Amino acid sequence: METQLDILKRNGLSVTEGRKKILDLFLATEGALAHADIEKNTDAAFDRVTVYRTLQTFVDKGIIHQIPTIDNSVLYALCKHNCEQGHHHDNHVHFICDDCDKTICLDDVTVPTVKLPLGFEPSHSAMIVSGICSDCKK
Repeated sequence: METQLDILKRNGLSVTEGRKKILDLFLATEGALAHADIEKNTDAAFDRVTVYRTLQTFVDKGIIHQIPTIDNSVLYALCKHNCEQGHHHDNHVHFICDDCDKTICLDDVTVPTVKLPLGFEPSHSAMIVSGICSDCKK
């Protein structure tokens, strides 16, 4: 398993306490995280702007990807498919559990191709499915 230092070095980023702590949080989390979750779990040492800039840098570098939610907020999850700067390969479905509110990347379930009218060219597509996750169904 890759460490936060491996990820930062591979992406040509300087190693800072903020970046290490935020990456550690993503590496330890199975689902997606909201900006507020990250702020709450990285101590008061990092202000809102530092967290936001770090997240944006990680998105730009292909380290994490954004997940739109039903309420128009954004969640973030660690990329797992060799994403790179400017090009994400995370074309999978995201599942939001109605019971526990966890958002899970379904890596093996790809977003279906949508046939668009002539003259339209997609740049990104996302799919969210909601329901009851396997943990809550037990």
